[in-house]
Amino acid sequence: MDERLKQLYKDVILVHNKNPYHFEKKEEFPVVLKAYNPICGDKFEIYLSEEAGKIKEIYFHGFGCAISKAATSVLVETLEGKPVEEATILVESYLKSLSEDTSTHESLPQNFQAFGAAREFPGRLQCASLSWEEFRKWLDS
Repeated sequence: MDERLKQLYKDVILVHNKNPYHFEKKEEFPVVLKAYNPICGDKFEIYLSEEAGKIKEIYFHGFGCAISKAATSVLVETLEGKPVEEATILVESYLKSLSEDTSTHESLPQNFQAFGAAREFPGRLQCASLSWEEFRKWLDS
């Protein structure tokens, strides 16, 4: 792993794992998405409210490895307050960044680039994509 990715890993993944954004149960929210990986046991619930085609509020709670928890935290932080159309583009960009080297794309948020390190560990790709895939299913419904 190159030094830049190592630093991004420390700056993004480790920070979001220790201090996740909006890590709180909000079971009263109208939408509750359940992201679960039965193979490794990562399990998160994503709570959101949508108003006028915009993701008004979004929180999450659950447990998993540092990568899956940080990835879910980044999802919540990135999508809060975004119109659904923009959220769709962001979700697709994030998932694409996991499957191909997009580290040279200036427009890609650094938070997304940090998870590019997971490409070097294929078993961790599912950790990085778990909540994002679940969110994409909701967007597609």
